[in-house]
Amino acid sequence: MALLATKHVGVSFGGLRALDQVDLTVEPACVTGLIGPNGAGKTTLFNVVCGLQETNAGQVLFDDADITKLKAYERARRGLARTFQRLEVFGSLSARDNVLTAAEIHKSWSHDESDPEAVTEELVERIGLHDVADEQADTLPTGMLRLVEVARALAARPRVLLLDEPSSGLDEHESDVFAKLLLDLAGEGLAVLMVEHDVPLVMEVCTTIHVLDFGKMIAVGTPAEIQSNADVQAAYLGGATGNGDA
Repeated sequence: MALLATKHVGVSFGGLRALDQVDLTVEPACVTGLIGPNGAGKTTLFNVVCGLQETNAGQVLFDDADITKLKAYERARRGLARTFQRLEVFGSLSARDNVLTAAEIHKSWSHDESDPEAVTEELVERIGLHDVADEQADTLPTGMLRLVEVARALAARPRVLLLDEPSSGLDEHESDVFAKLLLDLAGEGLAVLMVEHDVPLVMEVCTTIHVLDFGKMIAVGTPAEIQSNADVQAAYLGGATGNGDA
């Protein structure tokens, strides 16, 4: 059963229809892929899910509850966390303090039994940030900052983790390590939704893949089904896969 879903979501910017009747489902304990050519609407759909973009039509459902009208922070407190296509880190803080900030904010409203410093150290080790933990974030390379964002999102203890091009800037070895991390997180029950242009990574880690093209969902299926889909081949897999989105 889907933990997160969109139903018939529509978004228009003036005369441009960015999303048109888009249905999406994300299940627990799975990595779900969202792919498509540049400008397909992937990041717009992420923004709809997280409450950063209003819809013209449709619903966003989380754990069977309609959250379409909830503000972004209310959705976050229900268990949604994300990273961004364009990096959003606290540049003047260390990598460790970026993660600690999220852990402390989570503690401040949840009043759970967590120890923010212990949570931070666990994530620093798990995500592979130990060697750069005390370095100022804005001095780090892009690939490492992607991992800082992932660790910071996980510090919020989400039920659904949304990753917007998380492998951008990672080398081949780092991508392999990241793939294992995603599979481990899913194995622990986390629902992961990932926008990614690294097609081999998507095919390796995703259980289900959704394909957007010009704001419409043109295919949903397993990696094998998506790779053999003629519409997907024409729209995306057979063409360029550069970065950038709308």
